[in-house]
Amino acid sequence: MNEKQPPGGWWNSARQVVSPNFDARPTHDVSLLLLHAISLPPGEFSGDAIEAFFTNQLAVDEHPFFAEIAHLRVSAHLLIRRDGECVQFVDTDQRAWHAGRSYWWDAHHVKWRTALNDFSVGIELEGDDITPYTRAQYDALVKAAAWLMAKYPQLNINRITSHAQVAPLRKTDPGPAFDWAYFRQRLASNAVY
Repeated sequence: MNEKQPPGGWWNSARQVVSPNFDARPTHDVSLLLLHAISLPPGEFSGDAIEAFFTNQLAVDEHPFFAEIAHLRVSAHLLIRRDGECVQFVDTDQRAWHAGRSYWWDAHHVKWRTALNDFSVGIELEGDDITPYTRAQYDALVKAAAWLMAKYPQLNINRITSHAQVAPLRKTDPGPAFDWAYFRQRLASNAVY
């Protein structure tokens, strides 16, 4: 990678909006990339509700759904907006609160793992289960994943999964609208990392 990066886990291709919803990782193991989808209000894109949600500033009177979720203290490392803009909420060296109750089969360690926030990076895509993601989002996601794989040697294309895969009874994101084959092909052919 030729571009100079700031110290720690802040990506200089992302706009920073610091979330208070993070803490220290128990180890330096960063070996899973977890993809999510979010739209606030549900099914609506644009606006500042996602940033407000991840910074505990969601205005409950702006939409009935906001009153249901405003008490939650959650975050992700990155958000990729519909136009491809990247917003970073948490330093990737720190633990963001994105996975919730989840589990994942780690083929490298040959065991089921829980507490996925401890060793994963969470990327939210602005979207839902049914609306196709944009080319700009795939472009940004490939760049972000390549940066992460260069930064964390344990992370590779086989250690990228969805929230739906790690919490199958409670989550569906990023949903059937996400084109895994296209993303993996783009990432595999990317020469950045």
